[in-house]
Amino acid sequence: MTEIANGTWVLVADGEKALFLENVTDGQDPFLQVRRLEAQDNPLDRDQTSDRAGRRDDGGVRQRSAMEEADWHMLAKERFADDLADILYRMAHRGAYERIVLVASPRTLGALRPHLHKEVQARVVAEIDKDMTNHPVEQIEKLVKAALTG
Repeated sequence: MTEIANGTWVLVADGEKALFLENVTDGQDPFLQVRRLEAQDNPLDRDQTSDRAGRRDDGGVRQRSAMEEADWHMLAKERFADDLADILYRMAHRGAYERIVLVASPRTLGALRPHLHKEVQARVVAEIDKDMTNHPVEQIEKLVKAALTG
């Protein structure tokens, strides 16, 4: 059972936006205040693609194969996780937070973990693999408390 102690930060993120919250009360009744918001403009893949996939020769006579298209939307989400890790490191290095709870979808957590600096990893007190980015802060408070105490 992990409690969100006073001063603990909660990062609520997906592949396109991140909300940095801080608990300003005790762990029994957390009250999260927004400290920072990060977002990136990431249109759908079809809106970012200008050409169809290329083709290449297979070496045989008149044999050509299609090449797989890059998923620009997914690549941007992975880059955002890398950017988030950099932000978390800079904030930790400045002493902005001592403890942090990471809340994100399993895919986002998986993309974020390998990029976290040791200094940030040492401050992570819990992870919640659930996407809460479209919830109001009051609902995030309840969901995080339930996930950590349940």
